[in-house]
Amino acid sequence: MCQDYRSRFAQVQASIQAECPQAQFLWLDVEDEADLLDPLDVENFPTLLLAMGEEPCFFGPITPQAHTLERMVRMTLADGRSAALKDPELFSLVKRIRAKTIKTE
Repeated sequence: MCQDYRSRFAQVQASIQAECPQAQFLWLDVEDEADLLDPLDVENFPTLLLAMGEEPCFFGPITPQAHTLERMVRMTLADGRSAALKDPELFSLVKRIRAKTIKTE
């Protein structure tokens, strides 16, 4: 299931980045990145975190269809920062992920 969804994730990434090259996508394995995610728990799969810059816009499980992922990403891009979540743990998570991404580039 995970590998199947990872290929759908890559398809959506390619589709979105063809129109919006500045959009960044990152696949995280929750078992490999448990320290990064702590104290948040991911219990359902797939779980998606959408952020605009350092502002989280969505965090939660979604259905595993590519069209669901693509629709959510497109809606977030269209709505911009107006939908930012207020949870400080999610803000912290986004910052940790961005810092990790910058280190690995």
